[in-house]
Amino acid sequence: MISETVKEYIDSSVLCWLATSSASNHPNVSPKEVFTWFDNETLIIANIASPGSATNVLKNPNVAVSFVDVFAQKGYQLKGKCKLVERSDSDFNKLATPLEQITKGLYPFDSIFRTEVKEVKEIKAPGYFAFPDKTEADMIDEALKMYGVKL
Repeated sequence: MISETVKEYIDSSVLCWLATSSASNHPNVSPKEVFTWFDNETLIIANIASPGSATNVLKNPNVAVSFVDVFAQKGYQLKGKCKLVERSDSDFNKLATPLEQITKGLYPFDSIFRTEVKEVKEIKAPGYFAFPDKTEADMIDEALKMYGVKL
């Protein structure tokens, strides 16, 4: 389900956005900075400071997670069922290990959002559709110029 291309996007992304919904269907989107794929079906996110997302997941496990390369203006959305894995759960340490490699001990966390991915969808900026002859390199060049980024 999580292809090598999607894994590369996950590995190169600085942030992802976790979308949850409360039991009464109120949406919430929250940025996350400590996340990775665990296996071909599982995305894991450290719960560093997200009590709202945690409460929502406990009531409604349906989530979406998006990550986008802001210069290429494309990325992926993953949808699935999420479980909040607490430190007391038997699989916490196994799931925490790759996240702790990312945090290097700087961000403590006592729970993990574990999403079993059921659907993967590519995300592309409207410019890809409005101007089908534009390449990814064109989109990157335009974004760099638009935002005044010098590499």
